Amino acid sequence: MFTRTLALVAAAVFSFSAYAASDAIFEGHDYTRVKDPQPVATGKKIEVLEFFWYRCPHCFQLEPALNTWLKKLPKDAQVRRVPAVFRDDWAPAAKTYYTLEQMGLLDRLHNKVFDAYHIENINLNDPAVLGGWVAKQGVDRKKFETIYNSFSTQSKTLQGGKLATAYAITGVPAFIIDGKYATSMSMAQSEPRLFEILDQLIDKARAERRRK
Repeated sequence: MFTRTLALVAAAVFSFSAYAASDAIFEGHDYTRVKDPQPVATGKKIEVLEFFWYRCPHCFQLEPALNTWLKKLPKDAQVRRVPAVFRDDWAPAAKTYYTLEQMGLLDRLHNKVFDAYHIENINLNDPAVLGGWVAKQGVDRKKFETIYNSFSTQSKTLQGGKLATAYAITGVPAFIIDGKYATSMSMAQSEPRLFEILDQLIDKARAERRRK
């Protein structure tokens, strides 16, 4: 619970700091250009990809501030979450995400999955444990497990891993803006600065789209 408390305090600090003027971002320091830009899946909207892992402590701590920032996201931007898969033991968490997505349960259970791993110390990588946990959340266990083990979910998991490779993602949390610009928590060094960078990269992507 202590970790979650720290995360909530950080979110409050972010909200307060949002009123301060943002320093201009610099390429090579706050962000980098993607070497091989990728097409976006959001059409006319500016795409913001968030690469994360449910078991990543940094992703867990970022979540409250990220949710606050999402409420202020411009209407011409859209966030897509992508569970990174760097090793085989990252795949179960990715499959859990895509299963919840296909069942329309992310709004209700996304944060609870984070809490299960980091606060309750529940090993959701164990299929039997995961099945019991989703049942306790009022989810049809059989339906969940069918989707979890489906070809569709496996395909989405593989595609997410390939996308991380295409963008040369080496750690999480990391962000790609409109297929062109990359930033991360490690580059930003703080949550408030991360969201300043993201805001300015969205503005930059918007201006570039208008020039086309």
